[in-house]
Amino acid sequence: MAGEWKTFRLGDIVEIFDGPHATPKKTDSGPVFLGIWNFSNGRLDLSETEHLSENDFERWSRRVTPSAGDIVFSYETRLGEAAAIPPNLKCCLGRRMGLLRPKNRSIDSRFLLYAYLGPEFQDTIRERTIHGSTVDRIPLVELPEFPIRIPDIAEQRVIANVLGSLDDKIELNRKMNETLEAMARALFKSWFVDFDPVRAKAEGRDTGLPAPIAALFPNSFADSSLGKIPKGWTVSQLGTFAEVIDCLHSKKPERRVKGRPLLQLWNIRQDAILDMTDPYFIAEEDYEKWISRIEASRGDCVITNVGRVGAVAQIPEGFKAALGRNMTAIRCRSGHPFPTFLVQALTSRAMLEEIDLRTDSGTILDSLNVRNIPKLRVVLPPISVLSEFERCCRPLRARMEYLQNESVTLANVRDSLLPKLISGEIRLNRVASLVEANA
Repeated sequence: MAGEWKTFRLGDIVEIFDGPHATPKKTDSGPVFLGIWNFSNGRLDLSETEHLSENDFERWSRRVTPSAGDIVFSYETRLGEAAAIPPNLKCCLGRRMGLLRPKNRSIDSRFLLYAYLGPEFQDTIRERTIHGSTVDRIPLVELPEFPIRIPDIAEQRVIANVLGSLDDKIELNRKMNETLEAMARALFKSWFVDFDPVRAKAEGRDTGLPAPIAALFPNSFADSSLGKIPKGWTVSQLGTFAEVIDCLHSKKPERRVKGRPLLQLWNIRQDAILDMTDPYFIAEEDYEKWISRIEASRGDCVITNVGRVGAVAQIPEGFKAALGRNMTAIRCRSGHPFPTFLVQALTSRAMLEEIDLRTDSGTILDSLNVRNIPKLRVVLPPISVLSEFERCCRPLRARMEYLQNESVTLANVRDSLLPKLISGEIRLNRVASLVEANA
């Protein structure tokens, strides 16, 4: 099969566009201004997005307006990253980003993405990379000359369908997790931020909750340092119901192909799910050293301290890891075994504002001093309310963790198949058995 493939100049089969060389003023909503941070293992992760105005969108998309199926890539820092533009995304390229668009229908755009991510083209990128004093970059003027091997359109589509079906399932899991996280967040906001059941009872309205649950909430408010809160509830510091354990401040150990996981900032997703599609493994002896303060385990939360301050993820069931640099573990105390309340509290808007108040602005990076984390204030209800919230929302978090673990498995299968399919090393009738063996 490999002999049936033909080698082309990249510029002969695709149009190549450069992105803007500046950054527009950001807005709270509007078209998306893509950034290299949106690349995630061959996909666009839009959980963190920057937006720009419609007027700026017109200016910043003059060179090219990305369309569904276009391939965007990074040509400075994070070299080799690429992803396809999804349907219905109004966006423009960010700095250090380029775009590939097939010139005709003889090139399947999804296959093009996988060919770009394949080992042969990645080797070419590494060989042609210019190593600068500050950043490495792909020379865009030379990119049209990069060789790329392509089969006929029928085989492109079959290969793209095989790999794409795995990516589609990963995307479906991601969307399901968004829904589950929104459900947990909405209930937390209703009970512990807006105090909807208490307001309803205070105004003589039906709470909409089953009677045993409604009975757990008071019918009046009291003054506190955070304003009006339900009577009988308290404003507590995080350290009163959770332990705060700093990471080890030592030189980062060498990365291994296999070993024990050392958590990195990129493993912390915006939806508080731990993403281990790109694990940083270390040797057993290094791992023992890095868990000397704490081994992050089920229900523990991890919060980032420097640069990307205040991002939180919760450790799923069946997983343990050492804390990497610039992160801190938060573990429920034995008297408050409510990990779902903990993670929702840490990711709430009220907590983000509280963290912002205690974040130090540096000349290079902002930082959240570990000593300030136990002082973060939380409105704490009685144990009975915490228990009921845990009963309602723990299944949602458990399902999110399951789907994320499934996505990691699917990504590993996809990554094992991609180089073999893109190189023509294996025939398509062997794919089913390979998927089954790697699943």
